[in-house]
Amino acid sequence: MNRRTFVGASIAVGGAVAATSLASGCSTDEAHPEQQQTVQVNMRINGKAENVTVDTRTSLLDMLRERVGLTGTKKGCDQGACGACTILLDGTRVNSCLTLAVMHDGAEIGTIEGVAEAGRLQPLQQAFIDNDAFQCGYCTSGQIMSGLGCIAEGHTGSDAEIREWMSGNICRCGAYTNIVAAIATVAKKA
Repeated sequence: MNRRTFVGASIAVGGAVAATSLASGCSTDEAHPEQQQTVQVNMRINGKAENVTVDTRTSLLDMLRERVGLTGTKKGCDQGACGACTILLDGTRVNSCLTLAVMHDGAEIGTIEGVAEAGRLQPLQQAFIDNDAFQCGYCTSGQIMSGLGCIAEGHTGSDAEIREWMSGNICRCGAYTNIVAAIATVAKKA
């Protein structure tokens, strides 16, 4: 049997199996009910109560973006390496791509959409503008959320300390010096 015959036979067999499944009324979803489990998750997102039905395999990032419609939290690497998806979860900064939504029923979540108050930029947002702490802007929401966490945690004693505690957030444009300056400016006023 040569390669071409093998591939042709494989396609024919696969098509026959799929046709048989459809003819018998058995879908692949019914064959694997464990893949269809959904749960109701209750959270406070940016101060507002949200009840969201999610698949048990849904990351917190995907729930925020796709189910709640808060797209300010960015999907970068989807592996926890870039920090673009950083949010505040019960006051602690986390990479939302690395945690499942169902693990945080009852949690308090803060995203970039909830940072400004009454139409006024939060001081760190303004400091990012004043210090030119972003270029393309893709990482900015994660940088700001992580910066807020860094300030709240008290890790702003020096530029070196800020760099260390912000090291989980990658800026491909290289605006690190200005990001550190923005965080340091706000930390001094806090």
